[in-house]
Amino acid sequence: MQEKSLLLKAKKGNNKAFVELLQNEKLKLYKMAYIYMKNENDALDVVQETIARAYSNIHTVKEERYFATWLMRILINTAIEMLRKNQKIVPILEQQSEQIQVSSYDERLDLLQAIEQLEEKYKTVILLKYYRDLSTKDIADLLDCPEGTVKTNVHRGIQQLKKYFNKEGENYGEQY
Repeated sequence: MQEKSLLLKAKKGNNKAFVELLQNEKLKLYKMAYIYMKNENDALDVVQETIARAYSNIHTVKEERYFATWLMRILINTAIEMLRKNQKIVPILEQQSEQIQVSSYDERLDLLQAIEQLEEKYKTVILLKYYRDLSTKDIADLLDCPEGTVKTNVHRGIQQLKKYFNKEGENYGEQY
């Protein structure tokens, strides 16, 4: 009930209500941004841009119960947009990153690193389903796509993760 009144106040231009709405979501936003961006500064930039966009478009939230989902959707789109922009930038320390890749190849990769290797559509649904614990329906609403597409992308993402770990010498999913 309180969130509903806060959202109504925020839609009417009450800055304090908007800030209170964000208080419940700020840690979740930062964690998801960090997963996408892989460093604190870029994650904070994504969160800041997300908040600015949310503030400008708060009037577009249709239902109060979807505020968190609406906010997360803005964050994901912002993170993907920033990643695409950053791909055009050539890293200065290419030699260092090559050394890191070689040394980490010898070591066992953890799940988050493996998820980072997935295509964007698989990575997004895997993170939302298993990291944010969203249902298939919520993910479909968030990404504005059919539930069947979400299920397919989750399944394909898991299959790619299994192949990735098998390629790295792991035997996940095999019966002895």
